[in-house]
Amino acid sequence: MTATILDAERADLLGALDTVRATLTATVQGLTDEQLGATPTVSALCLGGLIKHVASVEAMWLRFVVGGPDAVRYDLPEGVTWADLGAGTAREFPQWAIDHQNDFRMLPGDTLEGILKQYEEVAARTKEVISSVPDLSATHPLPEAPWNAPGAVRSVRGVLAHLIAETAQHAGHADILRESIDGQKST
Repeated sequence: MTATILDAERADLLGALDTVRATLTATVQGLTDEQLGATPTVSALCLGGLIKHVASVEAMWLRFVVGGPDAVRYDLPEGVTWADLGAGTAREFPQWAIDHQNDFRMLPGDTLEGILKQYEEVAARTKEVISSVPDLSATHPLPEAPWNAPGAVRSVRGVLAHLIAETAQHAGHADILRESIDGQKST
């Protein structure tokens, strides 16, 4: 009976994630690549960047589910502190921080088709991994970083809940951006 409950829970969580993903991607339907990079509000957010970011975060959390904290590291260059990084005064920025910033932008060569394809690939990988995890309660310690409490852990279930919440939050941002671009609402 436990396996049936686990399978139903897994299906419910993956279904909820699929729903918020669809809400997010609906915001970009019919837009040009140029519109995807537009920043129509005082925020620096753009629709293409939001989808790139959410796909990147989902992929990162899947690496965590499979490989634990060693698969998600936030190492700093020699002599650079978290305070330097936070203040933007670091003499050198780690690649993971540069990649994180670039996830929020449309870069040369980024297209609607390419961004959506990448997100679909991440979603397929998520389904594959979550379908094969034997226990949604399995935990790993969170990687060392200022935003993670020392000694904190996260379960596979917790990862899925986080992904649902993060994707839903960014779908709301995306809806505002879309309406600001051309008056269209995605919902």
